[in-house]
Amino acid sequence: VDWKDRRMWPTVLPIMLVTFPAAAQYFFWEHFRLPFGATFLCVALLFGEWLDRYISFWGWTFYPINFVWPDFAGPAGAVPSNIVLLLSKSFIVTAIVGSMGFSLLLYPNNWVILAQYHQPTEQYGTLMSLADVIGFHNVRTSMPEYIRIIERGTMRTFGKDVVSVA
Repeated sequence: VDWKDRRMWPTVLPIMLVTFPAAAQYFFWEHFRLPFGATFLCVALLFGEWLDRYISFWGWTFYPINFVWPDFAGPAGAVPSNIVLLLSKSFIVTAIVGSMGFSLLLYPNNWVILAQYHQPTEQYGTLMSLADVIGFHNVRTSMPEYIRIIERGTMRTFGKDVVSVA
């Protein structure tokens, strides 16, 4: 949860997540003329992610499931993307307008789930959100330190040089 309100989740995730629904949308439209390929794939992906999160995190290690919930991409972007394809019947317009809608609607759709972690709190004289407190107090053995450096906008390479992350 502590990384979901950072820079990566509203920017990188929609760009990476739109590729598979776009491929499913193409397949369903070309072979069956059905404009719900993206929604179908996003619902299947959401089901698979919940199954994986429950079995892997809760089933094996009893890790709190409310720290690792997946994003809800179905109605966020897939439905408007399918509507754009249905109305325009053009892959070019769908790629531009539909993928932009998919990306822009992903974060606001998940805002209700994230809102509880945006509450301010004071820890040791520092004002921070609950997500930050969870990130500082939750011990993650597999999280390398460069991830936290990347969150600040710079990345230290092996040569100790600072490279800005675009």
